Amino acid sequence: MNAIIGTYECKTDGKSRLMLPSPLKKQLNDSVQDGFVLKRSVFDTCLELWPMSEWNLMMLKINKLNRFNKKNNDFIRKFMAGVKMIEIDDAGRLLIPKDLMVFGQIDKNVVLSSKVNIVEIWDKDLYEKSISGGDIDFADLAEEVMGGINDDDNGLS
Repeated sequence: MNAIIGTYECKTDGKSRLMLPSPLKKQLNDSVQDGFVLKRSVFDTCLELWPMSEWNLMMLKINKLNRFNKKNNDFIRKFMAGVKMIEIDDAGRLLIPKDLMVFGQIDKNVVLSSKVNIVEIWDKDLYEKSISGGDIDFADLAEEVMGGINDDDNGLS
């Protein structure tokens, strides 16, 4: 799958359904037939929408972990907590299960944000707080994370 692009604001309805914005729906169109996995984020109070093809790649990695190693076993349990298979209906909506709505502290206003090959689903207020940068100097973070990478000849580092 190609990288998913964009950040979109939308609202949930009274039944915890979320209408995917048209530009995002177009990007995910090839994945609609296979379905999606919706899960808790490991690091943030948000949800992650994984196209099934991406989820299957992650499962190949996780299946290589030795389950007789307690840390691996604990990781697998926590990573898989709350995982749900999700489909997008003909109207372009996805239903967010109640337990995941609670975990993500999702009320009505939602932000869908690309995270390379998956989509994060955030409560709007929590998203704004997470990107405000109050606790992180993004320039320092970018240098630390990306500053040593120079494996292409395209001049982009």
